[in-house]
Amino acid sequence: MSQLIKMAVKSIVSNKLRAFLTMLGMIIGVSSVIILVSISQGSSKQISDQIGQLGTNLLTVNFYNTDQSKFKENDLSTIKKLSGVKEVAPVVSGRVTVKNGKTSSEVSLTGTTSSYKDVRNLKISSGRFFTDFDNDERLKTAILGSETATTLFGLSNPVGEKIQVNGTSYKVIGVLASSGSSLGQSGDNTVLLPMKVAQRLLQNTTIGSIYIQAENENIVNFAKANVESTLSVIFGESQDDFSVTNQQDVINTVSSVSNTMSIMLGGIACISLIVGGIGIMNIMLVSVSERTKEIGIRKAIGAQKTDILLQFLIESIVLSSFGGMIGVGLGVSAAKLYSMISSTSIAFSLPVILLSFTFSLLVGVIFGVFPAYKASNMRPIQALRFE
Repeated sequence: MSQLIKMAVKSIVSNKLRAFLTMLGMIIGVSSVIILVSISQGSSKQISDQIGQLGTNLLTVNFYNTDQSKFKENDLSTIKKLSGVKEVAPVVSGRVTVKNGKTSSEVSLTGTTSSYKDVRNLKISSGRFFTDFDNDERLKTAILGSETATTLFGLSNPVGEKIQVNGTSYKVIGVLASSGSSLGQSGDNTVLLPMKVAQRLLQNTTIGSIYIQAENENIVNFAKANVESTLSVIFGESQDDFSVTNQQDVINTVSSVSNTMSIMLGGIACISLIVGGIGIMNIMLVSVSERTKEIGIRKAIGAQKTDILLQFLIESIVLSSFGGMIGVGLGVSAAKLYSMISSTSIAFSLPVILLSFTFSLLVGVIFGVFPAYKASNMRPIQALRFE
């Protein structure tokens, strides 16, 4: 067997360019699978981590058909008193233009209460968060997202400065630490106002959503059931006007979508492996034709059909394995380079790497069988007469 492997390697080395071009399909196929799947899984992990940072004991209630919403501010106290619920943060939202001097930017507006900081697990990089006094007295105070603060004030600290929000002056009392982006939306390009102030600014008293913090992650489902039951009573027949989700539901959905995408991208990349296998079969058929006289001589001096079959089959496997190994190295390197350039998170999966390499070997075996079989069935006399 070792002699057959040496012969296969010698044959490949003697035709370096042809061997490389033959392996190219394998190299592209294996590296494509690794790159695409690692980027897909990395993005999924990044999103899941960002969602998980909010806490696994967070419930999100969204209200639809808000123009006729039956949920009122008085209902917040009812939700807060439910068993399993620790804290509740209502939210009114919209889009506003913020301005400092001649610099302006359109950002998302969140109007909320003092509990929002703890419920959403927010960090303050400078200044302070709202208090109940800010909301009750309708003080014109604002908290900026990190990106909004940089846009309006550059590197200077905006705490204590005045900004214009839709033409009205507000005092900046705090700046949020960067939370990055999730599901395509930036959490840093925003401005927060006390809820009653935001309602007056937007001329809308409807609560669009509420965030609920369960007492601990072990009773999230219990708290969710209580919230859904209470909302069902409030909304009556309008059960489609609200939804309650927890963080794990979102993470599971993201993981499911990511796994589907990974399988699809991996399947597309595997087409390159199949094309590479066809290339191997083509070159092996050419090799069999070129070495017909060699086959005849080997058979004439006693080589069996099995020896000839293994000779060409091993050559095919060596070609595909070399291509697979180069593809693994190229795929890992290219994925790391992409991560460094784009600052995108990637996640390598050892099973995916092993599977793609194994698949390249199987392709080498499958597409190498026919040329090897053809070579082993040659008649010695006809092979020796071949010109």
